[in-house]
Formats: sequence, C-alpha cells, structure tokens
Amino acid sequence: MSHLFSPYDLAGLPLPNRTVMAPMTRSRAPTGAPDSQTALYYAQRASAGLLITEGAPISQEGNGYLYTPGIYTDDHEAAWAKVTKAVHDRGGRIFVQLWHVGRVSHTSLQPGGAAPVSASAQRGEGAFSFAIGPDGQPGQQPASTPRALETEEVARVTADFVAAAQRAIRAGFDGVEIHGANSYLFEQFLNANSNQRTDRYGGSIENRMRFLLETIDAVAAEIGMNRVGVRISPFGRLSGMQGYEGEADTWLALAEALEARQPAYVHLSDQLTMGGEAMPAGFPSQFCKTFTGTLIAAGGLTQETGEQALKDGALDLIAFGKPFIANPDLVERMQNGWPINTPSREAFYGGNGAAGYTDFPTWDEEKDKTDD
Repeated sequence: MSHLFSPYDLAGLPLPNRTVMAPMTRSRAPTGAPDSQTALYYAQRASAGLLITEGAPISQEGNGYLYTPGIYTDDHEAAWAKVTKAVHDRGGRIFVQLWHVGRVSHTSLQPGGAAPVSASAQRGEGAFSFAIGPDGQPGQQPASTPRALETEEVARVTADFVAAAQRAIRAGFDGVEIHGANSYLFEQFLNANSNQRTDRYGGSIENRMRFLLETIDAVAAEIGMNRVGVRISPFGRLSGMQGYEGEADTWLALAEALEARQPAYVHLSDQLTMGGEAMPAGFPSQFCKTFTGTLIAAGGLTQETGEQALKDGALDLIAFGKPFIANPDLVERMQNGWPINTPSREAFYGGNGAAGYTDFPTWDEEKDKTDD
C-alpha cells in the first residue's frame, strides 16, 4: 500500500494525499503582485496534497529579489485572493510562505535606497540579490552591507509578519508558512556567527531563538497555531552562513520550543540540492524525536525515497520542488507510473506570459499529441 497517496489530517485541514509542492521562487511578478498566470500556475498543480507558494515578502524592506509577489498592500491581498480562489475551485489547499530576506538584499530594493537590515551589520560573503545594478539593469548583484536592527525595531518586523498573515487569511489562504530557512532573516538571528548582538536577541541559544519564536506566537495569536507552518534549514550554509559552536544544540533547542507550540507543521529544507551541504548524518532522526508534530522535508526526495520515509515514520509529508515545474499533474504521474518531465534551468526564474510557466502539458495532453 502506498503511503504517499493516502490522506492526511494537517491540524484539522484534510489533505487528499501526502505530497506537498515546495515553495519555489519563480520571479514571475513584474508588478510585484501575482497575476492571472500566477493563479493558473497554482491551480494547475492543485492535486498536490498541499501547495506552498513562493516566498512572498512581508514588506518592501523584506524583499531581496525583483519580480517576487509581495503580501503587504491592499493590491497584493486582492491579487492573492484570485490565486486562492483558483486553487480552491479545483479542490486544492494552499499556504503562503511569508518572507523577509534580511541581509540578502540590495539597496536598490530597499525603501529610500537604505541599507538592508539583519541581526548584525555583517555582510553575507558570497550572497547575491536579484536587483538593479549600477547600469540601471536588473541582474545578480552582491548583497549590500546591512545595518543591525535596533532592539525596539524587532517588534516592528514581527508586526509586519502578523499583518501579512492577516492579509493572507483574508485573501483565502488555508494557512501561512514562516520562512526561517535558507540564510534569510530569522536564520541570521539563529546563527551565532551572523548574530553578534549583545541585547536580548543575541548571545545565548534562548536569545537567538527569541525573534523567531516571538513571531510564531504573535502570528498564531491572530490566525491560530493550526494555520502556521515553519520552514527551517538546520546547518544551512547558503549566502555566507557559517558553522558555529553549539550548532546542533541550537537546532534541537528550537525543536523543543516548536514541540511545545505544535504548529501545523515544521518544514525541513535540506540544502544539498541547492549547492549547500547536507545535514549531518543522524541529525534528522534526532530532530524528529524531539519535535513529534507534523514534519515535512524537501531537498532532492524522489517518489521512492519519499515513500520509504513515510513508511519508516521519519516524515509525515513529502515536498517536491523542481518536478512540479514541468509536471503540473505530478501527483497523477507518480500515482500511475506515467513519465515525468525534467524542466530546463532556463524555466526556473523569470520570463513573461505562459512560456516556461503555465504551458507545461499534463500527461493526457502529451498523450493526445502523441496519438495525433
């Protein structure tokens, strides 16, 4: 019996199967708001047990990449409402990923051309932002040197997450995922190298976790903990993140704190497929012994390895990223043993209209063309 295609109760939200479409930045929102193609893109993939959107910046300050769809204005909210309706009309379920990149940004994207913000005024070595260059053209730019958030400013950023979560629920999302992974703002506070603070948000493990936990609690107080997921990337090394003493202890302490809160899920991002390093052997099992709630993982999993992880009880839901790009009917293809297309890297980011975005055929459409 397949576990991957069995139903699952996600904190009261019934999922028809255990596949998750992982969040993937597509840079397809030239106006900064999702459009009709965005709605079609997610609706085409609504047979996934759960869709998690690309990262949606919770403020202009939180943005590090051009053409990403925000969720901090009335226009954003109205545009996302069309996306959730399209997904729900096809029987799908969808969470939005709430995003603040912190220091992985560029002055050209910041309000008034200001410096990005972070835990400390420490630039991420090797970090790049998709921003406006000196020639006035969009492209990959070295991330700008950030300034440290003042102690009293941290609550303002938490309030931005809360406001974005409220907008998300009004727009019809089934829940939100707080992006604490992949070198972005929350990880910059969690990591003892990028966090050189001496206030209540720096130093000890408890202090470095405080910002993320305060934000989770504040968002949950408004929309319910059952509607809040959290994404993290233990031992992350993207965009200049470095190892530090007590790293495993930090992540296991966070697992304990999340166990006490029981969010809708915790989503582990293994960065091996993103050019990072894999989590140390044995750590995932330690983490799932500490956090006993719903656990999702993403990062190079296949149908076979995902099925085994479900069978072993290591995971509850399996997230797939790139396979969903070229296979809008990925669930049906896996379930029926139909061929699975491989997307070209050119289709990953940017572009206009349907090309490389919503023009990938389902298997039925492919078969019909072959039969013709």
